[in-house]
Amino acid sequence: MKKIGVLGGMGPEATILFQQRLLNAVRAQDDQDHILLLIDMNPQVPSRLAYVLDQTIGARDPGPVLGDMAQRLDKWGAEALAMPCNTAHLFAEAIQRKTALPFFNMVKLSVQTALAKSKSGDVIGILASPALRKTQFFERYFQASERIIIWPEDDVKMVQAIRKIKTSGETAEARSLLLEASTELTRRGANLQLVACPEFPMIQTSHDPSAAMIDTLDVLAEAVAQFALEARGP
Repeated sequence: MKKIGVLGGMGPEATILFQQRLLNAVRAQDDQDHILLLIDMNPQVPSRLAYVLDQTIGARDPGPVLGDMAQRLDKWGAEALAMPCNTAHLFAEAIQRKTALPFFNMVKLSVQTALAKSKSGDVIGILASPALRKTQFFERYFQASERIIIWPEDDVKMVQAIRKIKTSGETAEARSLLLEASTELTRRGANLQLVACPEFPMIQTSHDPSAAMIDTLDVLAEAVAQFALEARGP
């Protein structure tokens, strides 16, 4: 079994939810069947949203901190790296400059899953932080796929939803904001939607039930589990 290094703390609850998804991905008969994890739980990583959306306020670059975390995990014995935060993937190059370990690109893997579940001309909606919309990070991986990518029109409400979940957890207001965004995407033709912020799955029934959903946290967990367990016997 291979050791997986996790760059965590963005946010802490999302990292714990990722661990739960990994537990669910393993058909364990005993403790020893579960995946070996080395977790750098660092909630002090500078705000990804602040750095990308408003650099004029002197926001710190998260890249160097993430690079140092990756380097630590490498020294601790990790054999691959995972990071359960879509927005932090904007700084993946800073991580890969500090270590040669394989890195599970959560965004790339999720786009591959979406492509497998859709066809040319389909509309795919993305529920994620506005930082990813601003940088068109998902669009890089959808390029030349002939899919139509749409986002909720109100970035402010998406930021509000993220902040509400981080500060108050599962609230009716956060649920309402997410459901409104998901319903809007469906109305505009997105019958397949990517839930691409690890905080969002914490809130049940917050997505339009008439649309098919791909949870990027599930995609990451499944890929990590497959990699980690491939050295284990059948």
